[in-house]
Amino acid sequence: MRSLRYSINVTLDGCCHHEAGLPPDAESMRHWGIEMERADALLLGRVTYEMMESAWRRPPSGAWPGWMDEWDIPFAEAIDRAKKYVVSSTLRGVDWNAELVRGDLGEAVRRLKQEPGGDLWVGGVTLPLALADLGLIDEYTFVVHPVLAGHGPTLLAGLRERIVLEPVERREFASGAVALCFRPRRRAAL
Repeated sequence: MRSLRYSINVTLDGCCHHEAGLPPDAESMRHWGIEMERADALLLGRVTYEMMESAWRRPPSGAWPGWMDEWDIPFAEAIDRAKKYVVSSTLRGVDWNAELVRGDLGEAVRRLKQEPGGDLWVGGVTLPLALADLGLIDEYTFVVHPVLAGHGPTLLAGLRERIVLEPVERREFASGAVALCFRPRRRAAL
């Protein structure tokens, strides 16, 4: 069965707005490039899909835009070529190597997890909350930034039930950010 991994940047006070943390650097982009390479497919909500597409889709010219640093390109290439499943009831269609996911979210994601292939990755705010509530996330990676944002969307705000996590891995960045990886603690069979 394929695993579903959720990864996101978050400030110390829980804000997960994409501009709230530290600015990207070579080390953090290398981390995110590796995260994208580990994923066989991406599961995105409409907002995250549109945001990622506007920033990371390879232009028709084939040349990456001038604003990108050299260390952005491996991440851009990985996300650009990845298969994408977009959960949306409002989009009429998608491209960028994507297909729409409609209907019952739990059923659709369980079906994706049963398909052959490598791990699935989910990012964003709203969709991961729904998936966490359904117990479908197998691994959580939070890159915690040494920043207090004081506002913005917060990590998994509104989660219906507490999820107990077990630490799997920890990695410190020169910037002071720390990547923390967890898996949900599974209840022992009776």
